[in-house]
Amino acid sequence: MGDHTTIVLTEAVYYILLSLTTPLHGYGIMQKTSQLSHGRLVISAGTLYGAINTLLDRGWIKQLIVAEESRRKEYVITEDGKAVLRAELARLHELVANGDAILNQ
Repeated sequence: MGDHTTIVLTEAVYYILLSLTTPLHGYGIMQKTSQLSHGRLVISAGTLYGAINTLLDRGWIKQLIVAEESRRKEYVITEDGKAVLRAELARLHELVANGDAILNQ
């Protein structure tokens, strides 16, 4: 994937991608995003599965092959997803640095 610098992620998508640096199923993603945000961000199932479909379509995450008898679907971030996440992290660092430079002079 090309230049990721113009992509701005929603907070929910940011945390979903961050949580998928290790493979997780839907409920695990919901738990991890809540844990990472210290309970501030609670993602509903509808929001999560809409986001998962979008992230799959963009190639930022992929579904893993799980045992046939399991009904759970597991997902993990792709290299493109990691590149998008790194670009967003750099953007957020810039926001914080600019805020610090101006407000904390």
